[in-house]
Amino acid sequence: MRFWKRRDPRAAAAQLAGAVSFDDQRITRELGGGRSESIRWVELSEVRLVTTDGGPFADDVVWVLVGGDRGILVPSETPGTGALLERLQELPGFDSMAVIEAMGSITNNSFLCWRSDPA
Repeated sequence: MRFWKRRDPRAAAAQLAGAVSFDDQRITRELGGGRSESIRWVELSEVRLVTTDGGPFADDVVWVLVGGDRGILVPSETPGTGALLERLQELPGFDSMAVIEAMGSITNNSFLCWRSDPA
């Protein structure tokens, strides 16, 4: 089972602590209380946007960054997501149209934005 299917994106959206940041090695999301989750760029195998029907007064779009059996969930209103999107758009074959479609979605849905080529 894939990482993004095992976690409820609405629960992630409810977590308001922290920010997302990245460097040349990894993407990190601060969770608060000194906790964080991260994934290395070389591990990244899939980028999705998961939407819920919880908007417009709740953050109803969640970035799902998957690598192997791990990943991170980043609600779209998390500080740093604008810069992260710009960096994700540099991935070869990144589907910016999927981002546009996800941002306009008002239903529970999942939008594949990028998947690495299998080795």
